[in-house]
Amino acid sequence: MNGVIIVTSPSVDVVDVRLTSSLSTFEVRRRFNRGITVAELKGKLEMIVGVSASSMDLEIYSVADTFLQKMDNDEALLGSYPIDDNSRINVVDKSGGQVGELFDVSTVEKFEISEDTYDKRTDSARTFMKELKVGPYNEEKTAKKKAELAARNEEEKTAADAISVGSRCQVKVPGQPTKLGTVMYVGTTDFKPGYWVGVKYDEPLGKHNGTVEEKQYFECEDKYGAFVKPKTVTVGDFPEEDYGLDEM
Repeated sequence: MNGVIIVTSPSVDVVDVRLTSSLSTFEVRRRFNRGITVAELKGKLEMIVGVSASSMDLEIYSVADTFLQKMDNDEALLGSYPIDDNSRINVVDKSGGQVGELFDVSTVEKFEISEDTYDKRTDSARTFMKELKVGPYNEEKTAKKKAELAARNEEEKTAADAISVGSRCQVKVPGQPTKLGTVMYVGTTDFKPGYWVGVKYDEPLGKHNGTVEEKQYFECEDKYGAFVKPKTVTVGDFPEEDYGLDEM
């Protein structure tokens, strides 16, 4: 053949493999050309597993996850190793990285800055918001909201002051049927801001027994107690219904 030397190499096609690493418990799938060298493969794996090519040891596992051999020749072609579709290549970090270390931010040094220093910076989000007068830095809007809240609280207090514990009442909450009951509590609470009226309903139409978040405000049977806003309560002569119990 006139001295011509014929060099054979693995057929240039693509193999679909599973990838794992000593730094993570995750498994991903990637496709690689069988014609690339192991060194080129390591370069591609850097961005996938987060291990530098110089610190990699590559291990080949079969489709059944049986260890086959190490890929210890950087000049060899990927296709020269016994790799089939669904085989697994495990990347071992020779630098000593541990599982989960790649995603553990507790060891990352954090940049910290004092409130005063941050407040003086001209390139911060806070300065930007101040210049645009948005959010909490819109003084006019913030003052208006505070005034509205104060007015609403004053209205609630006035309404609450007109309600006495022990009074019979009618409760009209939007979207709910009208209910009759007895006022058991008037004032502020720990579970929500503002003024509230605790009512014991004549029927089991409430939510609790007068205790909310482990604090007792009044006593009644379970499902007979409720807290409502003062403006939904009207006190007056609202006798208890007998619901026909005396009828024959």
